[in-house]
Amino acid sequence: MLGTIMLPIHVIIVPQYVLFSHLNLLNTFLPLVLPKFLATDAFFVFLMVQFIRGIPRELDEAARIDGAGHPRIFLRVILPLMVPALVTTAIFTFINTWNDFFGQLIYLTREENWTAPLALRTFLDAQTASNYGGMFAMSVISLLPLFLVFLFGQRWLLRGIATTGIK
Repeated sequence: MLGTIMLPIHVIIVPQYVLFSHLNLLNTFLPLVLPKFLATDAFFVFLMVQFIRGIPRELDEAARIDGAGHPRIFLRVILPLMVPALVTTAIFTFINTWNDFFGQLIYLTREENWTAPLALRTFLDAQTASNYGGMFAMSVISLLPLFLVFLFGQRWLLRGIATTGIK
């Protein structure tokens, strides 16, 4: 797991590109979303580990005394307590995926598949005057989904950040 933190994304993206090319998934959104669902970001793994370490052992022991097995302890005791950390991870992952310019540039080559960051790039032109009005309008429109995700997940996000470091 430490290796994924030490390796830059530029090293990891070449084997991922070859893999997605062999699977014929280029020019689709799956190469952008699939690695995120497989928990490839070590920061979020560490975030979840720290959150679980902060849960008192007495809760596990009390559930075991009540006759619960490992799956039931996890589903009935640990998982409900993990909701703020899971929502925090989901919000951060959504924001990171939405703003990932490099991955979108590599995997999406057809213009009709471009996402907002790639489409914003077309408004900047080095040889002629850039369309700043269109660029700013598209920037505001592209920020709306991020704002809505934060607005609806703000309560859980703040609770997850606040309780992750507490032991």
